Amino acid sequence: MRKVFVIGIGAGNPDYVTVQAINALNKVDVFFVMDKGSDKEDLVRVRKEICDRYIKDKSYRTVEAADPPRDRTSSSYESTVEKWHEQRADIYEQLIAQELGDEDCGAFLVWGDPSLYDSTLRIIDRIVARGVIAFDYEVIPGISSIQALAARHRIALNRIGKSIHITTGRKIAEGLPNNIDDVVVMLDADCSFKNLPDSEIDIYWGAYIGTEDEILASGKLRELMHDIETMRAEARLRKGWIMDTYLLRKPADQ
Repeated sequence: MRKVFVIGIGAGNPDYVTVQAINALNKVDVFFVMDKGSDKEDLVRVRKEICDRYIKDKSYRTVEAADPPRDRTSSSYESTVEKWHEQRADIYEQLIAQELGDEDCGAFLVWGDPSLYDSTLRIIDRIVARGVIAFDYEVIPGISSIQALAARHRIALNRIGKSIHITTGRKIAEGLPNNIDDVVVMLDADCSFKNLPDSEIDIYWGAYIGTEDEILASGKLRELMHDIETMRAEARLRKGWIMDTYLLRKPADQ
């Protein structure tokens, strides 16, 4: 039976690739890569570099497909993402059916970890539910940007007896969750931290974590928010894309 690996490759540094991921990479016949356009060609390049670095037998193939654009103008976020996932499922299903023989192994290389703010597993589940093509699949965890952020800032994410909340910029724009002192934020294109009223919050921010383009900042949010917004805008303009993550931390006595 066909097999598909969904392999977490870490947050951009090839050194973040785990031994389990390397073992899986060396079983793959065909790698599926979604092309997101010239602005994000770095994301494709890093995937190819990882394969070249860790795979012993170079007989594998790489098949690229254009990633369908997501409608950013719709007022309904959920329905837009649902439609986008359906379009992606059509493409993934076609790739698996056409590019993998009955005993072949394919793989999707996922930035960070497949379980955290990535759509690949949901799309694979859609394809399985359709029942059009039979295949087995296995998920290989990766080092997420959250783990890398904590390591680069040399901090523990949790404090004794406290909870951690992981969310998105879209949700932070509505305010911090109640009774949570440590909040990790991903996918914040609008720098929503600017609108938070608590002037004593600390921020630990990072972009392109673990790569040669890495940018880090930490300190009081009120003092850094505008600098981070400027650095983020300049970096995105320079590279054409940006991936950043940050931790918001209330003072211990609050």
